Amino acid sequence: MKKEIKEYFKKNPGHKIKPRELAKKLSMLNEENYASLKQMLHDLSNEGYLDKQGKRYFLSYQPDNNLIGTFQLSREGTYGFVIIKDYDVPDIFVPEKFFNTAIHGDLVKVELQSRQRGKNIEGKIIEVLERKHAEIIGDLVKRKSAYFVFPDNNEIQTDIYIPHEHLHDAGVGDKVVVSNILWESNGVNPEGIIVEVLGKSGSYEVERKLVMKEYHLPLSFSRDAMAEADCMTEDITNDEINKRIDLRHKIVFTIDPEDARDFDDAVSIEKRSDGNFEIGIHIADVSHFLKKGTAVYKEAAKRATSVYLVGNVVPMLPEKLSNNICSLVPFKDRLTYSVILTVTPEAAIVDYRIGKSVINSKRRFTYEEVQDILNNKNGEFFWELNELNKIARILRSRRIQKGSINFIRPEVKFELSDDGKPFNIVIKRIQESNELIEELMLLANQTVASHVKKISGKNLLSFIYRVHDVPEEEKMSEFARFVTSLGYKFNTRIKNKSKELQKLLDQVKGTVEEAVINEIAIRSMAKAVYSTENIGHYGLGFKNYTHFTSPIRRFPDLIVHKLLYKYLENNSAESYSAKELENICSHSSSMERNAVSAERTSIKLKQIEYLKNKIGYEYDGIISGVTNFGIFVELNENLAEGLIRLRDIEDDYYILDEKHYSIIGRSSKQIYRLGDRIRVKVVRVDEEKQEIDFILIN
Repeated sequence: MKKEIKEYFKKNPGHKIKPRELAKKLSMLNEENYASLKQMLHDLSNEGYLDKQGKRYFLSYQPDNNLIGTFQLSREGTYGFVIIKDYDVPDIFVPEKFFNTAIHGDLVKVELQSRQRGKNIEGKIIEVLERKHAEIIGDLVKRKSAYFVFPDNNEIQTDIYIPHEHLHDAGVGDKVVVSNILWESNGVNPEGIIVEVLGKSGSYEVERKLVMKEYHLPLSFSRDAMAEADCMTEDITNDEINKRIDLRHKIVFTIDPEDARDFDDAVSIEKRSDGNFEIGIHIADVSHFLKKGTAVYKEAAKRATSVYLVGNVVPMLPEKLSNNICSLVPFKDRLTYSVILTVTPEAAIVDYRIGKSVINSKRRFTYEEVQDILNNKNGEFFWELNELNKIARILRSRRIQKGSINFIRPEVKFELSDDGKPFNIVIKRIQESNELIEELMLLANQTVASHVKKISGKNLLSFIYRVHDVPEEEKMSEFARFVTSLGYKFNTRIKNKSKELQKLLDQVKGTVEEAVINEIAIRSMAKAVYSTENIGHYGLGFKNYTHFTSPIRRFPDLIVHKLLYKYLENNSAESYSAKELENICSHSSSMERNAVSAERTSIKLKQIEYLKNKIGYEYDGIISGVTNFGIFVELNENLAEGLIRLRDIEDDYYILDEKHYSIIGRSSKQIYRLGDRIRVKVVRVDEEKQEIDFILIN
């Protein structure tokens, strides 16, 4: 019995468990065995093998144990901690003299010392088991006759020596990738091999590659995927057309941003003899070209999403597919999957059908062109655009009345020179033309998800949903306290919090606080993800919702197309197990988060590059963050964010008031709080550290 108990705790070192739960797991619930098990746990606790917290037992650690954990370097770089996950042990303090070549993030073995540092035991790293950084990026420099790479990552606390034979044609000033890093002693620099030259430091191409490297984005498609794409053709056989709804004679058009290169959705509207409208939402049928298991399919599954960096796209599909064969370009026959709805003038859905189709787009509109036509009440396809806009307005109003939340997160657009340098930043305006397309896409996604639920009956069909969980009460209470500090109200006791939130967002619309309140509200929400379990979409207020409308740039949409085809038209088509779909949901959600982070970093780098030539310029901004070392400010003109350090506010000594999201002057009682409007001057821009410093202008 003792051996079995020890074996359990060895396999589950961080698990805390009550005696009865353990007895159940070890099949020792009968009276005699259970009494012996409780006595054995008591004995093992006295021996120091186990520790006890309340009624729960867990594996202890011995002072002479060598523990394994992750090394975390302090901001100062003069000490660190080893975080132990498998034991209930406080973080182990490691002074600089005991780093033993460990780098931030490395998996290490640490030997406990007899000294205590506050609540932390002191430790000495005796072995690096696994390096976090297989590759390190930095600038090649020359010191006397030796070459070193100065790492971009501040967490790496030493330069890397590069022997002459491992320079591989890199020159001084090049941004390079170093691998095969060997570091055996603190007394000498680690040694490495240059495996890739990214280009001259500071160039646009290098900046692009750095973001892609940081977020593990692929620089190119595999040879097999490209070979498959090259063999594909845009020619459509009569046999294929005969299997589909032929809409080529209809007035169908696309509406996209001016700089869009792939068009995966088109729309149409016709008036019926009964006074109702027939609205078509036509989505590129990528599933026709990507067969399960092919090289292009596997690469799309791995990428899961297109990533939109400033001035560059990392596409999910090879360009021949994304920009040509699958793209709904004007005056070309294209394969689509359509949701066609019969709608009253009051936007009530009378009927709908979902099926594979073929279209020929009659016009490629930009949002700006559509807005001009709507404003001027004249232009190509004015009737169609105007009627669609009327329907979209009603759909939007009805959606908001039911509790859908319309977050407004301002976006910026960069005007770049030929060499990729930003010479202007403008804030994108959301107009009715944008909202027109948004509402129709929401309608299609909701219709598809509701239809799958309808045909499922009691035996739910496996499917991919786009879901958004209800927010945590604690986060909502925190948000309420925040808006109260700005002079607004948000009632957390009300049953329909989404309606209350939308009411607040409408109230702040057009105010300087709008961006901050929207941003904090978004942070208070759960994250929308892909899931096989349909829990609904809280933010949109939909019980059934999926992603169907962007299969050129989102892998889950492609799978939704395949599942629809199987369920609606061809039961012998490609199948997916529940486990496969769960894996697709998990991976796609993860890759989506990665893409968002990469896109934000790309934007931040361009904002920094733009502002580096604006030292001394003054801007109006809004306080977007408050910390114990400074206040973050977002500039109204270009949404760049920088820091005013508390030490640089010279009129008083300021103290953080965390509860009220403020800093307060000790003598003057001057308050600067989240959401306040202030004027600042740009005093420092550090591209390497990705930092912008402001000072306050009174």
